[in-house]
Amino acid sequence: MNAQNDIVYRLIEKRKIVRTGELSKAGVHRETIRRMVEDGDIIKIARGLYSSPDYQPTENYSLIEAQKLVDQGVVCLLSALSYHGIGTQNPSEIWMAIPRKTRPPKIANSPVKIVKFSGEGYRSGIEKHIIENNEIKIYNIPKTIADCFKYRNKLGIDVAIEALKDVILNKRTTVDELLKYSEICRVRKIITPYMESLV
Repeated sequence: MNAQNDIVYRLIEKRKIVRTGELSKAGVHRETIRRMVEDGDIIKIARGLYSSPDYQPTENYSLIEAQKLVDQGVVCLLSALSYHGIGTQNPSEIWMAIPRKTRPPKIANSPVKIVKFSGEGYRSGIEKHIIENNEIKIYNIPKTIADCFKYRNKLGIDVAIEALKDVILNKRTTVDELLKYSEICRVRKIITPYMESLV
């Protein structure tokens, strides 16, 4: 086995899914990747994403794929609610926030929904979670609630209210944290009456 193949196998064993960029950074040439796919040593699961032929997708497969396809993306809105176990939403797409002035990546045949956030609305409240040795960026609970109120016209106000009730009744965050992020997202006046009816 040559050294480049060995690098590919080790990276795939560690991270399950690897990006072309990760392989290039580790010193693997594109020709090696192409040849390994042709020989059936690895499989191409999406544009620029590779795994082993016997890879069994886990429940978090979509999150890993989305993060690798959208490098600056942060899991947000319905997908963040689902990850945190809030409410009853089970989206078929992975919602990812990117900076407003960033050009969305070209993604074919992948269930990723891009939303553009700006300034502090993009930068604040990001948590980093390690899933199968891959770093996934996800908005924290109070930021996600504030985002749901900000994007209530896209998601439905009932989704935002359900999520707010869930986190307050189950003490998943504090009122102060909710107010802090609702200020950043400029929805404090909208969210406050709903919060006051619950606390």
